[in-house]
Amino acid sequence: MRIISKRILREFWKKHSQSQSGLLLWYQRISDSELGTFNDVRKIFPSADLVGNFTVFNIKGNHYRLITYIDYDSQILFIRAVLTHAEYDQENWKNDEWFKNS
Repeated sequence: MRIISKRILREFWKKHSQSQSGLLLWYQRISDSELGTFNDVRKIFPSADLVGNFTVFNIKGNHYRLITYIDYDSQILFIRAVLTHAEYDQENWKNDEWFKNS
C-alpha cells in the first residue's frame, strides 16, 4: 500500500511526541500490506472503523485518531488528518471535502 503522505504524520508527532512510535508502527504495517477490502484492514487493525467513506485508525491505545481514505483498486492510502481523541470528538474532520457519509 502506498501512503500519501508521511509528512502529515511527522508534523503531528513533532507536536505530540508520544504519538511517534504508534504512528511509525502503523505506517510500517500498512505500507507492507496489500489491502483489497475493509475486511483486510480489520485483520491487521481490528479496532479500525469505517466512518462514511473514511477509515479511522486508533493510534496508541486510542489516544490519537488517524483519518484516512483508501483507494483499494490503486493501493493508495491518503492520510486526511491525525487528531487527538478530543479533536476527533469535535467532528470537524467531517467537513473534509473528501468525506461522504453514507
